[in-house]
Amino acid sequence: MTTASSILPDSGQARLGLVVLIAGAITISFSGIFVKLSELGPSATAFYRLFFALPVFWLWLELEARGPLPPTRPATWRDYWHLAVAGLFLAGDLAFWHWALTLSSVANATLLGNAAPIFVTLAGWLFFGERFTRTFLAGLLLSIVGAVGLIGGSFSLSIENLVGDLFGVVTAVFYAGYIIAVKRLRAQFSTATIMIWSGAATCAALLVVALLSGESLIATSLYGWGVLIGLALLSQAGGQSMIAWALAHLPAAFSSVSLLINPVAAAIFAWIILGEAIGPLQATAGFVVLAGIALARRGSRAKPVPEATI
Repeated sequence: MTTASSILPDSGQARLGLVVLIAGAITISFSGIFVKLSELGPSATAFYRLFFALPVFWLWLELEARGPLPPTRPATWRDYWHLAVAGLFLAGDLAFWHWALTLSSVANATLLGNAAPIFVTLAGWLFFGERFTRTFLAGLLLSIVGAVGLIGGSFSLSIENLVGDLFGVVTAVFYAGYIIAVKRLRAQFSTATIMIWSGAATCAALLVVALLSGESLIATSLYGWGVLIGLALLSQAGGQSMIAWALAHLPAAFSSVSLLINPVAAAIFAWIILGEAIGPLQATAGFVVLAGIALARRGSRAKPVPEATI
């Protein structure tokens, strides 16, 4: 049988959570475009993604504190550590993805970095006792196949790309850890609390990475600063916050599969904004990803007669 933590509740909150999750995934799909448009290097750009988002999270937390139900604040060093761990997972995700983009091809880095659902599902099974229906696993596989078709046309294996490809896999592991950490934190803390404290840890870690990389931290024009602020407000304060909110209402494994709508949206926006063409294979693969998400949703619902599970 499926365990409670892997079952998608049939409730209004769960349905709203799915809508918000997909909106968040679509919103963060702009991040690759912002990185391409940025005047700074990838590590410095990732640092400003958090740096400019932190004031938004602080204001959000202050507004929550004045409401009728103030959020639970971290009270112990253990609380702060758990929040910091989530932030360090996100820092690892962003840093290794940017290194993968540098040391391998964009196609390789993007495809391998989107393997997070595999690691979320494995972690749920191995460490948290979750069990998944065959329908869910079929949806996961179908979504991965769609992602391969969408991105993998330019995928290539070579000795020269080996380190970058390994960093792409590490990217997926770190993002899987971030999803699991935020899912568990949402049982105790509000979205704003998680975003500001984990974001502070992410920001500090990425500053170290940017300094070690030797990248400039100063944009040369107002356009350059505008790109950084847009990345922070849209992808981090907007997209990642929506994903964190949704994780309180959805299983982590199903959420990670649903986030594969990200490369589909990224391909569409790259076509509209950057003029990168979408061929018939990519269009078909995008529909395969969506079909896989729908199948995973069906396989995550509670059923009167349990399906066979692993």
